[in-house]
Amino acid sequence: MQKEINAGSIKIGGKPFVFVGGPCVIESRDITLKIAEKLKEITTALGIPFIFKSSYDKANRTSVSSFRGPGIEEGLKILSEVQEQFKVPILTDVHTEEEASAAAEVVDIVQVPALLSRQTGLLLACGRTGKTVNIKKGQFLSPYDMKHAIAKVESTGNTKIIVTERGTSFGYNTLVNDFRSIPIMKSFGYPVIFDATHSVQKPGALSNCSGGEPEFVFPLARAAIAVGVDGIFMEVHISPAEALCDGENSVALRDLSGYLKTLQNIEGAL
Repeated sequence: MQKEINAGSIKIGGKPFVFVGGPCVIESRDITLKIAEKLKEITTALGIPFIFKSSYDKANRTSVSSFRGPGIEEGLKILSEVQEQFKVPILTDVHTEEEASAAAEVVDIVQVPALLSRQTGLLLACGRTGKTVNIKKGQFLSPYDMKHAIAKVESTGNTKIIVTERGTSFGYNTLVNDFRSIPIMKSFGYPVIFDATHSVQKPGALSNCSGGEPEFVFPLARAAIAVGVDGIFMEVHISPAEALCDGENSVALRDLSGYLKTLQNIEGAL
C-alpha cells in the first residue's frame, strides 16, 4: 500500500497531484521571490498543492564557466524567505553529507540529484536529517534499481520518501521516458513525481551546456498524469530564454496556468 508523505502542510500521494516548481537555480533574491509569488498565486487559484523548488548550487553544470548559483549560505537565506513569506514547503538539492545537514535546517524536502542517486553516504545523510527525502532516479538506472536507493534511506529509520522520474539516457545527448517506470516505482510503496522539464533535456547538446526540447514538456506531463503519477515537477522561469540555467527546457510562467488546468482535467477523468 502506498504511503502518503507530508511536507509542511502538503500531502503527497494520490489525488490531487502536487506541483513542484520554481527556477532551476537561484539567480537573485528578487527573481526568486517574484517567481515564487506568481507560482503561489497560480496554484492557489487552481487549488493545487504547491512545493517551491530552486537550487542554491547546480554542481553538475556542463562547463566550469556555467552559472551555479549563490552558494549554500546565501541560497538558504533566500529559500527561507520564500518559505516564510509565501507559507509553502521548500525543496532543494544537496550534494554532500554536510550540505544535507545544513539544508535540513531550512527546507522541508532534501533532494538527492539524479547523478548522485547511488551515493550511499549521501542517501544515508539525507535520511538521518528526518526530513522528507526526494530521490531522483538516475538517468543510468532502471526503475527497479530505485528500490535499493529507497532501502538506503529506509535503513536510517526515515520512511518519508519520494521518488522522481526524470528520463533515461538513450545514446548521446538524449533522454527518453518509459512510463512503465511510474507504476513500477509506485509499487515500492512511496509517491512518485514526474519531472517534466528535465525529461526533455538534451545533456551537453549545446557544446558547453545542455539543450532541451520544451515543446515536449506538456505532452509528457499529460502522459504522466494519465498513468497515475502523484506530482508534477517543472522548472519555471519568467523568461526561459534569459534563464541562467536550464532555460532550454524550462516552462514560461505565462503558460503554466493553462497547463495545470489541463492536467487537472485529465486527473479528474481517472
